[in-house]
Amino acid sequence: MSRTQLDGRRLVLVLYAVVVFLSAVGGVFVGTFVPDLRAPSLFFLVSLPPTPTGLAVFGAVTVGVGLGVPLLLVVLVSRGDDRAA
Repeated sequence: MSRTQLDGRRLVLVLYAVVVFLSAVGGVFVGTFVPDLRAPSLFFLVSLPPTPTGLAVFGAVTVGVGLGVPLLLVVLVSRGDDRAA
């Protein structure tokens, strides 16, 4: 593995963490400043309270999974491609 690939992977992981963190912060802001919210449902299974903490968890988990699954698939496909070369 070359140094450039390692730096690229690290950059993608840092960007992923920043986006997930910002979605949690956005959930805190929505929970703080928007009145009369309904309880969000996480994957239609877990009902979260409509508080800043509940909305932060909802935002972070939803964005984390929504971006994490495709990112994981790209990593798995790229490993297979590296082995074939």
